[in-house]
Amino acid sequence: MSLEGMYNYLLDKLGAAADQILKLVLAVVVFVIARKLIIWLCDAIKKNMRKFHAEEAIISFVVSLVKYGLNILLVMTLIVQLGIVSEASIAAAIASAGVAVSLALQGGLSNFAGGLMILLLKPFKVGDYIVFPGETMEGTVKKIELYYTTLNSIDNRTIMIPNANLTNNTIINVTAMNKRKLEIKVGISYDSNFQNAKEILQRLVENEPRFFPEEQQFFVDELGSSSVVVGMRAWLGTNDYWPVKWEMNERIKQEFDQAGIIIPYQQLDVHIKEE
Repeated sequence: MSLEGMYNYLLDKLGAAADQILKLVLAVVVFVIARKLIIWLCDAIKKNMRKFHAEEAIISFVVSLVKYGLNILLVMTLIVQLGIVSEASIAAAIASAGVAVSLALQGGLSNFAGGLMILLLKPFKVGDYIVFPGETMEGTVKKIELYYTTLNSIDNRTIMIPNANLTNNTIINVTAMNKRKLEIKVGISYDSNFQNAKEILQRLVENEPRFFPEEQQFFVDELGSSSVVVGMRAWLGTNDYWPVKWEMNERIKQEFDQAGIIIPYQQLDVHIKEE
């Protein structure tokens, strides 16, 4: 090779190297700018969704989907522009990965669909207390994710339930409404004065400020085999339901004892007839 040919060869190599370096620098600049734009876009989506009072679980899902989707698109675009791989190779890889992922996650797709149904239909939301009778589990909803819903039980256990189980079974949302009706029934002896028992129940309810004044009921519910069942019903705030119920049970027992009203044990009387 002549000296001039070698010189031209080196110039070509240096030009190609310079082009690659320039492409790499531009790719880094584009990556940095695009990353900032993606972060800005995600923040804007989050603020606008909160402005319209969207659920936090839906906000988190949408923002994550946009962030990861745009980042993946950005990286693939830069790889193609740098000439590392061709567009056809990326398309083939995506198709193969899609088939592999769908086969691997076949059992989890129902949970994914269940998560979307929960987010869209909102049978419960974060902060609600739900009961899952099918699995005898209950607790406060802490997180609604794509595959699992996380509950926090009253004894501070973390319970993770697959979303498909929740959407395919009966769920009781205890805190969906802002008030609940408390019903308490007590069996008293036939020898006790049931009118006095009803008056005690009424006085206890009227003296409890957490009860709402409307639709209070005091009644004889049943004439049982060994007791007269008296009861009360009254509305109160959902958050006050359990504390008031426990306190009322204690006060009823104390007031009945002081009034001489007997709460009988379960018993069977046997009469022997002598001939």
